Amino acid sequence: MTRETDRRLVLNPTSGGGTHVERVRDLADEYGFPIVETEYAGHGTDLAEAAAADGVETLAVCGGDGTLHEVVQGLVTADALDSVTLCVIPAGTENFFARDLGIRDLATGFEVAAEGETRRLDLGVAGDEPFVLSAIAGLPADASAAATHDRKNSLGPVAFVVAGIEEALDFDGLRVEIDAVDDDGTEREWVGEAEAILVGNARKFAEEGGQADAEDGLLEVTIIETLPARDALVEYVEQRVFQWETDHVTELHARRLDFESLDGEPVTFSLDGEIREFEEVTLDTRPGALGVKVGDDYESNPE
Repeated sequence: MTRETDRRLVLNPTSGGGTHVERVRDLADEYGFPIVETEYAGHGTDLAEAAAADGVETLAVCGGDGTLHEVVQGLVTADALDSVTLCVIPAGTENFFARDLGIRDLATGFEVAAEGETRRLDLGVAGDEPFVLSAIAGLPADASAAATHDRKNSLGPVAFVVAGIEEALDFDGLRVEIDAVDDDGTEREWVGEAEAILVGNARKFAEEGGQADAEDGLLEVTIIETLPARDALVEYVEQRVFQWETDHVTELHARRLDFESLDGEPVTFSLDGEIREFEEVTLDTRPGALGVKVGDDYESNPE
């Protein structure tokens, strides 16, 4: 029998403009999830550590992908990934992960938290920091950094487009070296100048984009070389619309990725939307590390 003390909900009251709070409180009361609210950046990590220490077995997260990132960080720090099952209640600007799990709205999120199937998903790690969705370096990461909290609240998803246009005017590309090791131990090397390095755990960025297989123990890596704007546009259409192979977009799968900036300058990364800087970093996976409740429409590999 499930006790109320076995469950807890971490609520970010400002995600997505904060319009969800009263509805969440009603649903949490209905489903027996005591609420703790985040009050500052990084608070989700502290609250997740406290939940693990209190013996909480089912921890729901209501907010955006950034709030989810903090909570997972707390569970890793508390060494509680094996004892705590995560549930996602979508209330952010984009909610990529919730959609991948087959969770489209608040009510569905609570239904899945109470009765959904638990699956073991891979967890990406950059250095010693986990990421659930993706680790992105280059122009998209700079645009994410420029899409401030206030701007996202006022513009919603358009904030990322506005910031991207602004950042593209000043972006000079990345000179990087990447060593990748795939599932059978085969090593691949890429050296050059890139517009973006896109590493997905539960997201993919090439072909049709969208959800990646988060249960295969591998990272999906897309390297976009720096090109003149017109050539880059042509290749984007070829890759995303016609699904043709292109010369300046490299795709590979890797269980580990060693990244080094050749300019000797830190490179901006976005880890699930959280901004970090690395001059050198190893990205790898912890297969099946994260227990997550999923909806009826969830597919580990939708292809």
